[in-house]
Amino acid sequence: MQHTLSRRTFVGASAALALTGWARAQGGYPNKPITVIVPYAPGGQGDVFARLVGEPLARALGQPVVVDNRPGASGALGTRLAARAPADGYTLLMGQTGEIAINGAAMKNPGYDALKDLRAVALVGDAPLVLAVPAASPFKSLADLVQAARERPGSVAYASSGTATPGHLAAAELAARTGTQMTHIPYKGAGQAIADLIGAQVQFFFASASSIVGYVKGGKVRALAVSKPARIAALPGVPAVSDTLPDFAFSLWGGYFAPRGTPDAMVQRLAGEIGRIIAQGPLRERLEAEGSAVEAGTPKSFDAFVRAEADKYARLVKAAGATLEG
Repeated sequence: MQHTLSRRTFVGASAALALTGWARAQGGYPNKPITVIVPYAPGGQGDVFARLVGEPLARALGQPVVVDNRPGASGALGTRLAARAPADGYTLLMGQTGEIAINGAAMKNPGYDALKDLRAVALVGDAPLVLAVPAASPFKSLADLVQAARERPGSVAYASSGTATPGHLAAAELAARTGTQMTHIPYKGAGQAIADLIGAQVQFFFASASSIVGYVKGGKVRALAVSKPARIAALPGVPAVSDTLPDFAFSLWGGYFAPRGTPDAMVQRLAGEIGRIIAQGPLRERLEAEGSAVEAGTPKSFDAFVRAEADKYARLVKAAGATLEG
């Protein structure tokens, strides 16, 4: 999903402005626009989540929701801005796996501590990765790929959209769990990685479902497995890696965070509205189709999920020796 947008974009502004007078009359929160920082360029998974939720959230709150794309430093730049923003409920972060659960372990100094400087508000989506190979690949199954890696150590090369991304760490964990040696080829984003996968310059890529399913259905690549325990509606015939390697689970999740110190009443209001939005028909159907749907939870349950993910990735980053520049 691509967008040609300025860095700051009003989402659902017209509908929200119609309700602004009502919100002000109530004298409560919110009574001015809310900014959602997305620490990546438009078009990525987190940006998609923010825009899908932004319009209905604006209607629910009676105020415009402004998506502010602040890419840089593997998501650290925008996350720093959100962590240092006033804790008044008017600046939120669409945080994802990388900047929330990985950067703290992979960067010497990311400039923030996600678990201390931010409050978990609501999980929006949890997108699986798809292990894809070129259309003409001799690998017809995960077992074929692993066998080739065992027989010819180092000959199987995998792409990633960058060092210490979930796709990189998923492939590194696959190699570790199968006792094989595979070669990592990092790219600056998923676009070039997918292009080289299609061109058979690399043997496989753990890509986000939203970025690769279209190429699978178009016959340009073949999906061998998905990285979450359950199969996904978009690729019903593709097994899970965990069918072969129990407890193998990787995803690109995204959710709303607020600066630490944001009042409980504001956090609970936001969490309730977001929970209702992600449970609604068209949005729910879209998220379910790509395996990204989540159940509406609470800030407490989202916080527990984030901490478990941070613990998991700290171990994986150390095992892979993955480092990032802050």
